[in-house]
Amino acid sequence: MKKISFIIMFFVAATVQATLPAAVSGQPVPSLAPILERVTPAVVNINTKSVQYVRSRNSEFYSWFYGLPNTPRERVTQSLGSGVIVDAVKGLILTNHHVVNDADDISVVLHDGRTYNARLIGSDDGTDVAVIQIDADNLTALPLADSKQLRVGDFVVAVGNPFGLGQTVTSGIVSALGRTSLSGLGFQNFIQTDASINPGNSGGALIDLNGSLVGINTAIFSPSGGNVGIGFAIPSSLAERMMRQLVEFGTVRRGSLGMGVQDITERLARAFDVGQKQGVLVTSVDPDSPADRAGLQAGDIITQLNGDRITSQKQFQNYEGLIELDSHVIIDYMRNDKQRQVQTLITEADRNEMKGKELHPLLKGVLLSNLPVQYKDRFQGVLIEEIERGSKPWKLGLRAGDLITSVNKTEINSLKQLTQNVERSRKTPLLNIYRNGRNYLLLLEE
Repeated sequence: MKKISFIIMFFVAATVQATLPAAVSGQPVPSLAPILERVTPAVVNINTKSVQYVRSRNSEFYSWFYGLPNTPRERVTQSLGSGVIVDAVKGLILTNHHVVNDADDISVVLHDGRTYNARLIGSDDGTDVAVIQIDADNLTALPLADSKQLRVGDFVVAVGNPFGLGQTVTSGIVSALGRTSLSGLGFQNFIQTDASINPGNSGGALIDLNGSLVGINTAIFSPSGGNVGIGFAIPSSLAERMMRQLVEFGTVRRGSLGMGVQDITERLARAFDVGQKQGVLVTSVDPDSPADRAGLQAGDIITQLNGDRITSQKQFQNYEGLIELDSHVIIDYMRNDKQRQVQTLITEADRNEMKGKELHPLLKGVLLSNLPVQYKDRFQGVLIEEIERGSKPWKLGLRAGDLITSVNKTEINSLKQLTQNVERSRKTPLLNIYRNGRNYLLLLEE
């Protein structure tokens, strides 16, 4: 009898739930459905496939022992993610770099079930932004909002493909803005939200209640790997800037102010009579850099960049990493207890990263960068940040982490100097390579 009563009660409860009124006291019950009907067609599922060739010790032994060819085995890895259509005419889709990185095959599944192969337009590890493109008709794109207008407490909705379940919608609020200092996440200026974000949501949309894109979901903070109410999204204003460069150049071209800074310790704060969180101390200024042209000197205290307060070395490096070429930077600083302001221009010559093929054909497959500030007091040169395995420079013996310290016996300390010396070279460039305490000479010739 108890079981029958329970079933009846459950049935009654279900009936009541199913007949909730559309309005209360003449006012309609709030619903996100009308917004989502416009938004969800613009959010896509992304499937990627990567093929790796591996050799096992056993196969190498048997190949040697029996004289068989040592053929590597294929290992296929697949991953799932999300993306947002931002240009319906051109078929451009914003997603995360880590969703499509190293993928040999990218396929996109639309909200209506259509599936297309996508091509990679460009990808940036530093901001975790990537742009892919599909050739399809009747697409729906999301308008991009000005994420700088967001406020803590604003309602937001996350749309994506968590755990490969298919398109899923969660809601929450903006928990914080301008989040930085997150381990292993490149240049940072994240929106933090408690809208549920899980693996597979990466690259999906964070929208406001107008149905506009305010962020690209990118990461979660989780001890267990699942959602705990702390998720992070790349602001749409930043993603749009990166997308513009990726579409035009296929890469993000970053500039450098050309100065080293450090946090203000308690002792330094007393010496300079400033607060510990009142800026960063300039420790060095590169010759003919934007900082040098602006008249900045070691000992100055940088307090703001383009109106944003700077309180730590990490924050300064994040901000500098997001500076675009051909843009002006307004710098507020203190010198001799006086507040000052100056403006400087970041030019093409002030780049912080460069693809090797732009410098010399034999360096195709290399990513070069200025030496990070924290190493400039111990090392000198230009850093080989990345190198493609099997590329020409790889076969010439170059490796990630090597330093190019001179060109034709002339010392260099920046990409600018490296470029100038290679361009001025009337003979085959001779590079001095520093690695693990030893120097090697490399002649750039076929």
